[in-house]
Amino acid sequence: MKRIVQLSAGFVQRRVYGQWMRLRFLREEQGNALVEMALCVSLLGMPLLVGTVEMGSMVYTSIEVSNAAHAAAMYGMISSTFAAHSSGMVTAAQNEASDLGTNLLVTPNVYFACSNAIGGTQYSTQSAANSACTSGTNHTLEFVQVSTSVSVTPPIRCPGLPATYTLNGSSTMEVQE
Repeated sequence: MKRIVQLSAGFVQRRVYGQWMRLRFLREEQGNALVEMALCVSLLGMPLLVGTVEMGSMVYTSIEVSNAAHAAAMYGMISSTFAAHSSGMVTAAQNEASDLGTNLLVTPNVYFACSNAIGGTQYSTQSAANSACTSGTNHTLEFVQVSTSVSVTPPIRCPGLPATYTLNGSSTMEVQE
C-alpha cells in the first residue's frame, strides 16, 4: 500500500509539474515586445508613412511651381521684345512644369521703376516711368514679374485637412536692354 501511495504521489507530482510548466510558458514575456512592436508599427507607422509621402509630393509640386515662375521670368528678361511676349512666358512656364500641364496658371506682368527706388512705385508704361525718373542719375528700369499657381488635390483625403491646396510661385527679374 505504501508503494501505491508513493506511485500515486509521484504521478500527481509529475502531473502538477507539467501543468505548472505549461502555465509558465504562457506567462513568459519574451515574445510580447515583438507583438507590441508589430501592432505599433501597423497602427502608427503606416499613417506616418502615408503622411510623409503626401507631404513630399506637395513639396515637390511646390518646387516645380516656383521653378516654372523662374523659367518664365528668365524667358521674359532676355529683352523688351521677349518681355512683351506673354504667351512665350506662359509656354516657358508650362514646359518647365510639364507634368502640371495646363492646370498651371501663369500670370506675367511687365512694369517699370526708377533706378533710385527699385522697390518703390511701379509704373505700367515706360513713358510714365520716364516722366517720374527725371533726376541726374535716375533712369527707368524694366522688370518682368511672373506669378504661377496650381490647385492640387492630395491622393489621400485626411479628415481635418483641406481637400485641395493652392501652391504659388513668383519670380521677378530685370529685363536686359
